[in-house]
Amino acid sequence: MFCTQDLDLYMSVLLSTIGLLFLLRQKEKPALYGKHIQKNSKQADILVPAKCGWFIQELPSFLIPFVDILYNQACDTVGCKMLFFMFCGHYFQRTFIYSAFTRGSPIPIYIVTLAVLFCSYNGILQSHCMIYVATYSEDWYMDIRFQLGVVMFFLGMAINVHSDHILRKLRKPTEVSYKIPQGGMFNFVSGANFLGEIVEWYGYAIATWSLPAFAFAFFTMCCIGPRAYHHHRFYLQTFKDYPKNRRALIPFIF
Repeated sequence: MFCTQDLDLYMSVLLSTIGLLFLLRQKEKPALYGKHIQKNSKQADILVPAKCGWFIQELPSFLIPFVDILYNQACDTVGCKMLFFMFCGHYFQRTFIYSAFTRGSPIPIYIVTLAVLFCSYNGILQSHCMIYVATYSEDWYMDIRFQLGVVMFFLGMAINVHSDHILRKLRKPTEVSYKIPQGGMFNFVSGANFLGEIVEWYGYAIATWSLPAFAFAFFTMCCIGPRAYHHHRFYLQTFKDYPKNRRALIPFIF
């Protein structure tokens, strides 16, 4: 079940290393997009509309695995097909639904470029492992790892999508001021959408039980975990009435 081929190993190690470096980079300063963008900096000279930026950057993560499974017969078990459905389903939602309804701020073009490179890299890595390296038995869907992972994945996805909906409805299209998100997991953490996505990808990693999937989950945590912390700090500094019992990412803990 483990991906032992050299290509998957090296690509997974590289992905994890980049994630760790990104974690260290964000220790004091968040990635400069969204509410943390510095509008007078050179990095904000060229901005991409949020709808267009999200569509472009998320598309490779949907398209690459989708085309791979469409033209390859190696993934022929129920478990394998379900795993592909989960991965492509997330990125279908991100590419075609989230991007169409987002009201986010314009994104610096360098962020979009880096995201396209990452999504292409990760799409290749995950689909390569699933099709050419990992082998799943006919009854893999009965394995406790698969079942636990699927539950975690869809729970995380539900939290993520619901939290995005709350954020999207916070402001009217003409409003520019920030507001305190309320409801759902936002009652417990400032980064509810980030928490959902982290749970989602660790669930996927458990369900696939592959090194590339765990590397991706680790990268996701390193990438958006610190962002939840910086969001939390932003809310505390901006709103005097911000709930004091609300944590950044992990309910009641952090």
